Amino acid sequence: MDKLVIIPTYNEKENIERIILKVLSLPGSFHVLIVDDGSPDGTAGIVKNMQQSYGEQLHLLERSGKQGLGTAYIAGFRWGLGKGYQYLFEMDADFSHNPDDLLRLHQACSTGGADVAVGSRYVKGGKVVNWPWDRIFISKGGAMYTRIITFMPVKDPTAGFICYKAKVLQTIPLDKVQFVGYAFQIEMKFRAWKLGFKIQEVPITFVDRAEGQSKMTKGIVKEAMYGVWRMKRGD
Repeated sequence: MDKLVIIPTYNEKENIERIILKVLSLPGSFHVLIVDDGSPDGTAGIVKNMQQSYGEQLHLLERSGKQGLGTAYIAGFRWGLGKGYQYLFEMDADFSHNPDDLLRLHQACSTGGADVAVGSRYVKGGKVVNWPWDRIFISKGGAMYTRIITFMPVKDPTAGFICYKAKVLQTIPLDKVQFVGYAFQIEMKFRAWKLGFKIQEVPITFVDRAEGQSKMTKGIVKEAMYGVWRMKRGD
């Protein structure tokens, strides 16, 4: 019991059973924690039904209402650290992240010398499938913008497919993490890098969701743009 995959959800009934079954079928005994923000479509109910068969491997945190991606992950980190997991993963519920790549992220941290392994779209071998040109432009532009301002040597700073060693999350002051959207992803990597942890990017193919609705909003993009400057200043 050393690997926990944290999957935040809001209205993911089309994907949740399939993503859970896929992760639990991987070699190496991955466990799953679903952090559900009161999905009105019954996502949490599906997870509860599955717990009858996978109770020791499948866990659920229910929260009231949409509280943001960042707070969902922090709640998941705290829960996982409290249970003694040594590797904690971030992953989307919608199959935009290939669950098979969890094995490579884990390997990068367990035997490859990384403290943080990032599933990266923008290193050699990484790519994006089914995204419209404007989403690619925003994402790549945001990555370049972040690197120019922070000097952080990560080519995909907004990536949300990640493996953390427990010691990284135990060292980062989680109560001081400020952001909830894409800026949360940047801030976590920035804090890990500033603390001296080794970040390794693992090439992945990111595939845009086939089922359900994207959670991207203009507010999330705006938060990331201004958040990068706040991180740089140390606010």
